[in-house]
Amino acid sequence: MTVRSIVRLLICLVVCLGIGIVGSVFTRPEIAGWYAGLAKPSWTPPPFVFPIAWTTLYVMMAVAVWRLWDRVPPSVARRYAIALFALQLALNAIWSPVFFGWHGLRSGLVIIVAMAVMIAATIWAAVRIDRLAAALLVPYLCWVLYASTLNAGIVALN
Repeated sequence: MTVRSIVRLLICLVVCLGIGIVGSVFTRPEIAGWYAGLAKPSWTPPPFVFPIAWTTLYVMMAVAVWRLWDRVPPSVARRYAIALFALQLALNAIWSPVFFGWHGLRSGLVIIVAMAVMIAATIWAAVRIDRLAAALLVPYLCWVLYASTLNAGIVALN
């Protein structure tokens, strides 16, 4: 790997993990109080699962977007895939402040469903230019779909 490639990978890791850190600023203070008091679906995992899953997914997301940026030659298809990635990442960034920070259960549901659609679109765009980058995003889509069911269950129960 070249220095340029390493720098790009580090940028992708910092951005993706940074989104996670910002989200945790809004999430962590609400876990023991507000979130614990919500009625939750029976398929809700214990709270310790979330940071493990999200950290793993943020690293995989970073590698995926790094591959698109570093390994795929410049093209309209690459710009499109990276733009879709950026859009889903922006939705990811606002979900925690809305759901946990503002207690916006319904707004959070709208955001997470839109995020799932954008992740699917990102995978669709990426698979055409880098199958591994697309494959790295599949667990993320699965987790967000699962998280969507949790969000919808919380809306229904509260």
